Amino acid sequence: MKKLFQITVPASTANVGPGFDSIGIAFNRYLTIEVFENDKYSCEGFSDYLKNIPLDQTNLIFQTAIEVAKANNKTLPTCHLKLESDIPLTRGLGSSASAIVGGIILANELCHLNLSLEEQLQIATALEGHMDNVGASLYGGLVIGTYIDGKAYIQQSTLNKVSVVAIIPTYELETIHARNILPATIPYKDAILSSSFSNLLITALLKEDWKLAGDMMKRDLFHEPYRSKIVNELDTLKKLKLPEFVHGFVLSGAGPTVLAFVSIESCSVATTYFKNLFPNCEVSEIKIENEGAKVKHSIHSN
Repeated sequence: MKKLFQITVPASTANVGPGFDSIGIAFNRYLTIEVFENDKYSCEGFSDYLKNIPLDQTNLIFQTAIEVAKANNKTLPTCHLKLESDIPLTRGLGSSASAIVGGIILANELCHLNLSLEEQLQIATALEGHMDNVGASLYGGLVIGTYIDGKAYIQQSTLNKVSVVAIIPTYELETIHARNILPATIPYKDAILSSSFSNLLITALLKEDWKLAGDMMKRDLFHEPYRSKIVNELDTLKKLKLPEFVHGFVLSGAGPTVLAFVSIESCSVATTYFKNLFPNCEVSEIKIENEGAKVKHSIHSN
């Protein structure tokens, strides 16, 4: 089969505490899609996280690409995808968002749609329902934005002065379940207070004032008080007095992964600390990826 090109999409987190549905950060775990000429839609997975994925056009990458092509009055050419991913599924690290972004880029390349980055964001946000994960995967780094009246708005910045330790439980948590545990309404005073935390968090993130950012992260009133009831690791951290090298921690997206933001010079010590605290979880440093999704074209045949 002739290889056409390769798509690389970074993982992402959403919310970052009180930045509910509006703040995202990209990380250096990736979905890699190698695209080959083929006479039908097919794919194969080459990593443990992809063991049970659909291998035909019902795969989310193909579903997205076919839909995007159709919306632009095109038919997606048949192809074969070789997939690799170190993004765990249903753990709060944007696995579905990476697939959606990958599908949009697949259609853009195969159908020669010439979609701009902003146009790709609009499509991805409409499919995902919010822009934080897909925005981070497309743009890289820190993204802040909203989705209103069918339009996504985004601002992007880089983050360079912090390390992140990912605490990834072995159990899965479907986003719909994590959404259903949230209340239909919250008290007006809590909304005002949590909004003020979010505003200050954004300022601190843009300045990379990690002491202040960490303080604001833990004050969320929008979702973490409810989701800590189904994510034991988050509940445990909220009850502990943590070492000074831990700036703050957040539930990653809908969970169950928890991210700890720590000082760069103490990352190794922090990783060991969290491994001892959560021996049944995968605990490792996860670096912020300041570049978004990429396409690399091939001139070789395999």
